[in-house]
Amino acid sequence: MEFRFCPHCATPLDRQVRGDRLRPVCPNCGYVHYRNPTAGVAVIVRRDDGALLLGRRGPKAGTGAGQWCIPCGHVEWDEDVRTAALREFAEETGLSVRLTGLAAVESNFHDPRQHTVGIWFHGTVTGGALEPDDDLVELGWFFIGALPELAFVTDRRVIEGLGTP
Repeated sequence: MEFRFCPHCATPLDRQVRGDRLRPVCPNCGYVHYRNPTAGVAVIVRRDDGALLLGRRGPKAGTGAGQWCIPCGHVEWDEDVRTAALREFAEETGLSVRLTGLAAVESNFHDPRQHTVGIWFHGTVTGGALEPDDDLVELGWFFIGALPELAFVTDRRVIEGLGTP
């Protein structure tokens, strides 16, 4: 999605080189539109036997519908990434977790309409009841050697970097 009009003064935008890229620029007020990625968060939960908790994406999830992923979501505008990870995991799985560390940070290019930077945390379940909701229609435990079809190449890369528990 490209901006055609200035969000500040409604003047049609020109395209000018700013920095090293051609960018939408307002000739009236000088606004420059920088198309920046959004932040996504995911929490990796493993059982004692090493199995990972994954969710199957439903039709309203958009990208990767019908495929599996590490439970994930987007960071809200005024939200800390850790708070967002806890919220998204609870929304998607019904479980509360405690974050125990940072697993990975990756650029996601799977959706050409929205570049995201993903942040994967390790987590331990502290409560709740396992119940898919929001974008997920099913939850399951999988061993690294027997993964289902994953929605995101970055999830596969993160999982491959986990090793055995």
